[in-house]
Amino acid sequence: MPRPTTRPTTRPTTRHDLPHDPPQSRPHAPSVPLAATPAQTVGPFYGYALPFPGGEQIAPAGHPGTVTVHGCVRDGAGAPVPDALLEFWQAGPDGSLTGAPGSLRRDPVTGAVIGRNGVDFTGFGRVPTDADGHYVVRTLPATAPAGCPDAAPYLAVCLFARGLLHHLFTRVYFPEHATAHAADPLLARLPAERAKTLLARPDGPGRYRFDVHLQQAQDGTYEETVFLAFR
Repeated sequence: MPRPTTRPTTRPTTRHDLPHDPPQSRPHAPSVPLAATPAQTVGPFYGYALPFPGGEQIAPAGHPGTVTVHGCVRDGAGAPVPDALLEFWQAGPDGSLTGAPGSLRRDPVTGAVIGRNGVDFTGFGRVPTDADGHYVVRTLPATAPAGCPDAAPYLAVCLFARGLLHHLFTRVYFPEHATAHAADPLLARLPAERAKTLLARPDGPGRYRFDVHLQQAQDGTYEETVFLAFR
């Protein structure tokens, strides 16, 4: 009687059954330096919700003493920055820093921001730059803060712009207060060329121009605006 034939049995091969090299003989991938990825910024989104109607009108509507301050925000290549946002803060005519409500009124029906009431001087303005990097605010003449006897009148400025991880602070001084500039605690500490970057220049009756330069010009035609750090 013939013997039955059987098929040889096989066992699946596992990774433990495969030959392998000892750790010291394994080849290593060549060390290749990785190229840096390009810098990216998220946003900015300043023009979406932060501006409000009448943000440039710091002075009460129709006030006879209103002055206009305008200028351009530029980068180190001299190109305008079209999506920057500037906030202006200043002491009241009596030197107080308390301000007044009225800047962020809302429509009671729709809830939309309708801006200032047109009566109170709040001491605060917020304005975006336009497509040409230009801004404009209308306010009362600057005064020195009360309790700072040596300070010259100025406007405080806070600047937000693309590429800035932190907002920048600077000031606007005015040419008619030249005598007070000599004793001002900030201007007196700056070299003359640097102090000039904080000085607005006359630009017609009741008008001043103040440009903000985020970096010194590559051709040296203008210096970086002096920015301040608060500690």
